[in-house]
Amino acid sequence: DEREQTLNQMLVEMDGFDPKVNVIVIAATNRPDILDPALLRPGRFDRQIGVDAPDLKGRQRILEVHGRGKPLSDSVDLEVVARKTPGFTGADLANVLNEAALLTARSNAQLIDNRALDEAIDRVIAGPQRRTRVMKDKEKLITAYHEGGHALAAAAMNHTDPVTKVTILPRGKALGYTMVLPLDDKYSVTRNELQDQLTYAMGGRVAEEIVFHDPTTGASNDIEKATSIARKMVTEYGMTNEVGPVKLGSSSGEVFMGRDMGHGRDFSERIAERVDAQVRGLIEQAHNEAYQVINDNREVLDRLALALLEKETLDHNELAEIFKDVKRLPPRPQWLSSGDRPVSSLPPVEVPRRPAPAGVAASTEADAQPATQPQRRPSGQTRPATA
Repeated sequence: DEREQTLNQMLVEMDGFDPKVNVIVIAATNRPDILDPALLRPGRFDRQIGVDAPDLKGRQRILEVHGRGKPLSDSVDLEVVARKTPGFTGADLANVLNEAALLTARSNAQLIDNRALDEAIDRVIAGPQRRTRVMKDKEKLITAYHEGGHALAAAAMNHTDPVTKVTILPRGKALGYTMVLPLDDKYSVTRNELQDQLTYAMGGRVAEEIVFHDPTTGASNDIEKATSIARKMVTEYGMTNEVGPVKLGSSSGEVFMGRDMGHGRDFSERIAERVDAQVRGLIEQAHNEAYQVINDNREVLDRLALALLEKETLDHNELAEIFKDVKRLPPRPQWLSSGDRPVSSLPPVEVPRRPAPAGVAASTEADAQPATQPQRRPSGQTRPATA
């Protein structure tokens, strides 16, 4: 195995030094999960330093380093560029400036301006624009409503980041995309923010259902991301009462020299059924919330789709004008975990029960489904006519 040969070679190179010789061996990897424990024993690589993605100030300093020698326009503010690139690594930021320089040279311009930088950021995030892909009017209309559904769902939520760009131009493998970027760096996410992310992810699919009554395969990636978030909420973050604050499953890493070989699931079939039910419930709740906000703001969705068909790309200012009269989703009921109980050594405190949503009966059996199942639309409810 290639990795086993690498391990043996590193161990050989690290052996045989005289104790009085000051030799420090430094190594770097982006896959610490596959390192063999033999490398991490005391006396070998016994100190580990984690390098995270840079924060806002760090991104600005990195842009200043890679911007030296490049003809930047006076209108370019690297702090603004740093705010547009949360989560970018140093290599990503260098790639942004290099792409902007290439775009400027191809257009026979002399200075790198903000337009070239914005296009470079889009290229790093979603890939180059596919100008050879020509969509039919019907597909372009579906894409406009799909991306408009994402943007509208994000704008109508109470805990989402602002929508900065929406486009229906094919880029990479996507027919279009909606860019939602935080104003500041974030290091933790709340339960409400995760639920808003689920609703935002389902917005495109729901818009297709409401407008065309015939969803497409374009929402496959959205469903995959929503399912991943919902499952982590249940199995890793402990954000459901039915399962509770319990870590289920082990982190999936590469099998290295037989390690973790034959590892089985560490929870029962009964818990697996509860996890599946909770994941399904979170996604259905997000689907229903997206249906509510898009149905309440149908005129805004139509204006957004028409603007996308006309301009193909909308920036932050144009979106703010379209979303100025959006009806937001009412705040969700306050969530209380099942662990919110008084400590035995303290005086008992009465904790209010979490109110169940209207039209949902509370569960009385221990093995029944949780009382906070999302509401479903009545089967006889009429939907708006197709645009």
